Amino acid sequence: MADGVLLLVATRKGAFLLRGDAGRAGFRIEGPHFLGHVIHHAVLDPRDRRTLLVAARTGHLGPTVFRSHDFGATWQEAAHPPQFARVPMGTPARAVDHVFWLTPGHAAEPDVWYAGTSPQGLFRSEDGGRTWAGVAGLNDHPQLAAWTGGEQDGTPDGPKLHSVLIDPRDKRRMYVGMSGGGVFVSDDQGAQWRPFNRGSRADFFPDPYPEYGQDPHRVALHPLLPDRLYQQNHCGIYRMDLPCEEWIRIGAAMPAEIGDIGLPLALHPRDPDTAWVIPMDGSSVWPRVSPGGRPAVYATRDAGATWQRQDAGLPREQAWLTVKRQAFCTDALAPVGLYFGTTSGALWASADEGAAWHCIARDLPEIYAVEAAAA
Repeated sequence: MADGVLLLVATRKGAFLLRGDAGRAGFRIEGPHFLGHVIHHAVLDPRDRRTLLVAARTGHLGPTVFRSHDFGATWQEAAHPPQFARVPMGTPARAVDHVFWLTPGHAAEPDVWYAGTSPQGLFRSEDGGRTWAGVAGLNDHPQLAAWTGGEQDGTPDGPKLHSVLIDPRDKRRMYVGMSGGGVFVSDDQGAQWRPFNRGSRADFFPDPYPEYGQDPHRVALHPLLPDRLYQQNHCGIYRMDLPCEEWIRIGAAMPAEIGDIGLPLALHPRDPDTAWVIPMDGSSVWPRVSPGGRPAVYATRDAGATWQRQDAGLPREQAWLTVKRQAFCTDALAPVGLYFGTTSGALWASADEGAAWHCIARDLPEIYAVEAAAA
């Protein structure tokens, strides 16, 4: 078992690393790295535990990816960052606004990484993040514009491809989430894709159960039970248990006054029945803040049949927190540690699976993403 935990915190003004021991009583902050640049995601490769990739949007270089093999002492920019293929003159062109999501490839492909972008695009690197190429099966799919709504997409901060998931049993089996667009699956490593949204609502359409067009905020696959997927959606919390390809709305069991609308989702690394969400106010104007100004994490330990409020140590009132879709994660220690960051720059932690919370960093820039790795 690892001796401690490393938190990778991506913010609007740079990236920070926080190191904590196994007890997670205190953390040492390192950084910032890339101060002033927007960092959407920072991920340490679990396959070698030394390759660190960050998705950056720099003022002068635009969207790119940086990598480090010495935990940020030195960095190398991608020689060919993700960018859409050129199109013939007169054909509408797409340009990557920012790289939003990074996922290490299958364990059998140690140098492979995937990236999701805004607007919705999927990219693959086969050399550890040095060069990137578009996954043509998705990026050039004739239905992509229909799936995503094209220029009509109104997702705040731009439409995004996120939640790139690789089945640990089969590198060919992949899932992605697109906001908007829905969840999509491939069984041939991205050559072909199909919608994967049956049972998932889209209350903003005349038909609330369309084949595609939903707004998943975060999708997660359990590594020990890959046939189980969870989803925090704009329209609820869902679970799917394959081979039944239908999403079940487990958020219906949440307290009615809280609802099941939110952005992030985190899974217990060893128990497929345990998951956590952070509800947001989902009223008609979608404030995206803690309901009633009283933040809480909600846990299920029975795959969504029941939910329990966990707010010990969190502010009791007048705390209008927003937690973005990538800013909530778990570590792999025992008991499991939970971490979330807010748009107001606070980083909260629990060393006992959510029973009690304490703030481990304040006054950081707006937090976009938090990832935990073994230190």
